Amino acid sequence: MAAREEQVLGKAYDVKLMRKLWPFLRPHARLLLVWLPFTLAAIAFELAQPYLVKVAIADHIAVGKLDGLATIAFAYLGLVVAQTLVSFGEQWAIQLLGQRAMHGLRLAIYDHVVSRRAAFFDRMPVGRLLTRMTNDIESVNEMFASGVITLATDAVRMLAIAIIMLSLDVELTLFTFATLPLLIVLVKYARDAMRRSFREIRVRLAAMNAFAQEHLSGIKVVQIFRREDAAAREYDVINAGHRDAYLISIRADAAMYALVEAIGVLAVALVAWWAVHDRGAGVQAVATLGLVVAFLEYINKFFIPIRDLSAKYAVMQGAMAAIERITELLDTEEPDAPAPATALAPAKPAAAAPLVAFEHLEFSYGAEPILHDVSLAVPRGQTVAIVGATGSGKSTLIKLLTRLYEPTGGTIALGGVDIRALPVSELRRRVTVISQDVALFTGTVRSNLALGAVATGRTVTDEELGACAARVGLDRVLARRPEGLDATVGERGGAFSAGEKQLLAFARALVRDPEVLILDEATAHVDPETEALIERGVGELMRGRTTIVIAHRLSTIRAADHIVVLDRGRIIERGTHDELVAAGGAYARLEATFRRGGE
Repeated sequence: MAAREEQVLGKAYDVKLMRKLWPFLRPHARLLLVWLPFTLAAIAFELAQPYLVKVAIADHIAVGKLDGLATIAFAYLGLVVAQTLVSFGEQWAIQLLGQRAMHGLRLAIYDHVVSRRAAFFDRMPVGRLLTRMTNDIESVNEMFASGVITLATDAVRMLAIAIIMLSLDVELTLFTFATLPLLIVLVKYARDAMRRSFREIRVRLAAMNAFAQEHLSGIKVVQIFRREDAAAREYDVINAGHRDAYLISIRADAAMYALVEAIGVLAVALVAWWAVHDRGAGVQAVATLGLVVAFLEYINKFFIPIRDLSAKYAVMQGAMAAIERITELLDTEEPDAPAPATALAPAKPAAAAPLVAFEHLEFSYGAEPILHDVSLAVPRGQTVAIVGATGSGKSTLIKLLTRLYEPTGGTIALGGVDIRALPVSELRRRVTVISQDVALFTGTVRSNLALGAVATGRTVTDEELGACAARVGLDRVLARRPEGLDATVGERGGAFSAGEKQLLAFARALVRDPEVLILDEATAHVDPETEALIERGVGELMRGRTTIVIAHRLSTIRAADHIVVLDRGRIIERGTHDELVAAGGAYARLEATFRRGGE
């Protein structure tokens, strides 16, 4: 599927796609107003130079009139200097425009991606997202950096050259442009070859990226099973295919460059032949010399953009494909969909109403239903534990409560209000989830603890951070590190053990101070050294707080005010620990399993 998507190519220049860039170019449109006069001036100064050469030869050198020749020479020098200056301004304006637009585009993509729900990431592989956020952006950026965006300028320059040549000599111009049919055939060949090559390059590059990502993410397995040599051989085959895919492009580019040069020489030969055979010798031939020299200059300037077209075509083709994929990403659904008015509960619920209420909840990740008519109330200030076998739907409930996914049926209310009526930012400020896979970010302990508070715009002092760390026992961990709150966390928390990362997560949750705390198997698989600290930290974190616990540890479940047993997406038992053990049902069997496991 991914390979087929990579094979799809659009036009080398698509006006509709270019319009997609306009929202990012519009804030900097003044730079376009700066660029346009610079560009027109550069074309004018450049094309005036051959005409001055013609005047110098025909009106002065050919007739032996040296008066005024120095003036023309200084005028020519002035045109060269002026062209240099305005070309600098032209490039400065267009490059600055491109960089500012790419800055805005990068921010837009990042903001869009991080605001998506979990369902989005289920269907969009992270590797592909990274390609959109890096490679595709760079493809668009190259369109500005390499000057491809000025293809319109090249067209204007070529049209101006044709008009000037026709105004100078129609017959000579027709001789020159007799080679145009050859150019048209050549450009079509090169375009088709580049198109085939570019399609194959994209497929091979996608295969290389996928292979590298898969093997690097599973590097431990690769090394344990001694797959290094086999993986290197497989990668070599894919890499060789990518190299070979470039051969078509290289051949087309080399052929076009050489043949355009040859066609340019042919045009020059035709002009020279005409000058010798049509104008004869003597004074007329000498006078014609200035015209011929000017024509040779114009011919050279006319063929330069065509000679470079193959390289520009490849860049433009890549940029158009990148813009298409980027805009498809930016067009994905927005996360905040307001709920229908009928789904709203009273704005001021009765004091006895539960803080969290699941009503007749239904959900399916695909064709197979995960939750079936689940109704559950979590009273304010109490702890509710949800237990069940793997795949019973425990974690799915939490994902629905935090709106990582949307239920296919039923409603979820927080404080008596349907959560779909709450902004996602407010919902997630009031509900905090701690799982066994703690996500820490490169930086310091301080920056990670203050993460939640900073997101809401609240300033947290070191004293507050230290107090939260002490409450969950993190202070003992930090005491072993001389940097304290400035201790480096490392990539994905690599500087801390699993148990220490859990304590960091507990302290971070205390700093956040959520209304509802969710422990999603947050105390599982901790090392014995920090087990006592974990137990203390969990107790402090849950004190006086509405808590939903999904746990494998019997001690955490036993302390819950209410226990719910899920089986294949249905609630099959409810009650306290003692009640459910006495009933001798599914929970009693789970409890016995927990005890045999060491609890």
